[in-house]
Amino acid sequence: MSTTAVGSPMGRLELGVSLRGGRSVAARQFHEGALRVLRPHYLDDSGQVCYVVVNPGGAYLGADLFVLDVEVCEGADLLLTTQSATKVYRTPGSFAEQRMAVRLGEGARLELVPDQLIAYREASYRQRTHITVRPSSCLVMAEVVTPGWSPDGAAFRYEEVRLRNEIHVETEGATQLLALDNLLIRPPSGDVTGLGFMEGFSHLGSLIVVDPRVDQALADELHGTTSNTDALTGISLTRTIAGTTGLVLRSLSNSTGELNRHLGACIALLRERWHGQGPLDLRKH
Repeated sequence: MSTTAVGSPMGRLELGVSLRGGRSVAARQFHEGALRVLRPHYLDDSGQVCYVVVNPGGAYLGADLFVLDVEVCEGADLLLTTQSATKVYRTPGSFAEQRMAVRLGEGARLELVPDQLIAYREASYRQRTHITVRPSSCLVMAEVVTPGWSPDGAAFRYEEVRLRNEIHVETEGATQLLALDNLLIRPPSGDVTGLGFMEGFSHLGSLIVVDPRVDQALADELHGTTSNTDALTGISLTRTIAGTTGLVLRSLSNSTGELNRHLGACIALLRERWHGQGPLDLRKH
């Protein structure tokens, strides 16, 4: 596995969203290289704005670096997704990397719901996300990692996927660490059928929620959404000294579709419970 540092960004995206006249709109928008966003959409009458991130290059390759900076200002509401799956192909000589900085103001809300990350044979990928929230912010962030497949149905062997999420809560005059979620997935070498390194499963789903309304009862209810799936799921709660709460949900499966349905059911529960909105409908065709 290569540890060569990646170079200058292949793509850079900056997006700042603020509240104006009861609707969330882009107050700042910049892109260069192989990253951009499509025109905004409003999926309902809540005022939440939806932006779709596009990578015209279609995939991440060795030594590629993509940088995103997202700010949701006080009271604003952003749903951020991707046009299609993030595909990481062979990365000879160096890993591919995405770095993302996110800032949420008081009463701001971000639903970060990208399509799945697909790591193909001999791919090495690193993703670093640094998030700063305020005590009244609402963050919902989903992620699905799936292995690529060959035309004959054999599993590709990616080298590794590293996902690091660092979440801080900013109060007046102080910043506290709420969660440091550092995940390394490294499939075993050798002639093994399937990946078989995560309790026998090959696909991973994650959901991170930060909101003052998070509690054990909510965690139990979210765990109950697995009753109609074969996914293996666990949930951990986290809290700062100041009282900000969050949870991290992990699900293991052998199906991208099953994980997407499961995380979708969790997000739908939160949307209905907290915001009176219906389930996400992110048809992209």
